[in-house]
Amino acid sequence: MKILGTGSAVPKHTVTNDMLSEYVDTSDEWITTRTGIKSRQIITTERFEELAALAGQRAIEAAGLVPEDIDFIICHNVCNVYVTPSLAALVQHILGIKGPNCPTMDLNSACAGFTYGLDICDAFLQTGRANHILYICAEEVTRMVDWTQRETCVLFGDAAGALVLGKGDNMLASKLTSTPMPDVIYYRLPCEPTPFEVGEGIDTHKAMQLKGREVFRMAVASAQRDIREVVEKAGLQLSDIDHFILHQANMRILDAIKQNFDLPQERFLHNIERRGNTSSASIPVLLDEKIREGVIKRGDLMVFNGFGAGFVTSAAVVRY
Repeated sequence: MKILGTGSAVPKHTVTNDMLSEYVDTSDEWITTRTGIKSRQIITTERFEELAALAGQRAIEAAGLVPEDIDFIICHNVCNVYVTPSLAALVQHILGIKGPNCPTMDLNSACAGFTYGLDICDAFLQTGRANHILYICAEEVTRMVDWTQRETCVLFGDAAGALVLGKGDNMLASKLTSTPMPDVIYYRLPCEPTPFEVGEGIDTHKAMQLKGREVFRMAVASAQRDIREVVEKAGLQLSDIDHFILHQANMRILDAIKQNFDLPQERFLHNIERRGNTSSASIPVLLDEKIREGVIKRGDLMVFNGFGAGFVTSAAVVRY
């Protein structure tokens, strides 16, 4: 697998902490000290699938390709208004990529999903099942929270990040894990009732539930473990890695993770202060930003690390 191009897209509406204090009992100081977040982008007039397609289009252009060159579209998405068709199928339609020889599918591995999907893309490319994969992580997490609960609603933003992937050997190592703890983070939607339903019926509590202390503990421990293991698996030392790109969940989590590595702090890239937690989109959005800024250059070694509901974790060593 080789990264041929990257792209990202965020909604036009930026919401600051001071703006949030108009809707919920909070303040800039309360949010900043607990999360490091100062602002985030939230969907207003945009259509979510068009935001995802825009990120994809930018990645295709950065790869020097045209939509017709794409022969597989894979999207990672936790939740959007479409149950079916898949987000990938919607993106294919918007981009005008003709079928039937460009299959589409969606994945859902929560906030760890970027590297889960990257691993799947690598497998398709290595086996010759695809030549150019458009891989998009797009999330509208702000639709999943209760906007009266400041512990959760202040954390999230909406975004889409995309990669065009081709054949190559730049995926040096990867690791995927899952520990069954579904009650740490979850979000349940009601389904349509049937005349045969028995018991307590539909769970009407729809907002995301998040146990912050447990998430913090598990995220820090899993990141430290997975990063060390995947770097060793690649036959490298931690000091060989140019950039650590972690899921942008919370600045306190990021600080706790990097403090356990005797490495220059600037190697741990971040944008959570401007974007908030955008779930699986956080890593590819940050990746695209730093490539376009010239921070990440061809040949650089990167570690990706994610963690999220499940409780699932993922890590990979990739050469850009």
